[in-house]
This record gives sequence, structure tokens and C-alpha cells, in this order.
Amino acid sequence: MTGRKRRRAPPATLPPGGLLDWRDSSHWSWTPKPCRYCGHDTHLRDGKRSPAHKTCAETALAQQAAEAADAYQNGQL
Repeated sequence: MTGRKRRRAPPATLPPGGLLDWRDSSHWSWTPKPCRYCGHDTHLRDGKRSPAHKTCAETALAQQAAEAADAYQNGQL
């Protein structure tokens, strides 16, 4: 038996309710700032306290996951 582990395939769809859980108050700011993805003002902050809409962040994560899955399928990783 070798020490290699089999990689799992990425999930085909998003889990119910999306990817991110922003119910915690740390994701809110009283000061609106431009979203890092779309540029429209938002009171929401991501995990690193950067301004971001939840939907914009989820879309960016889904795109990154799709690009990573594509790179994996093409043997680039």
C-alpha cells in the first residue's frame, strides 16, 4: 500500500443556503464601503474585514472552485 491519498472531487452544487454563514455580528459595519468585487456600497464585511456582499463573495468562491477543479482535471495542479 502506498502513502498516496485519493483526492476527492469538488462538490457539484452549492450546499443549501449558499457557502457562507454571515449571521455573526462581526460581518456587519455601520460604515458602508465599496464591495471589493462589484464596487457598490455595503455594510457587510468578509472574514478578513474587507467590504463584500455575501452574494458577491459566494460567486467569487464558486468561480475559484470551478477554476481549481478545471485545473485539477487538466493536470495543472
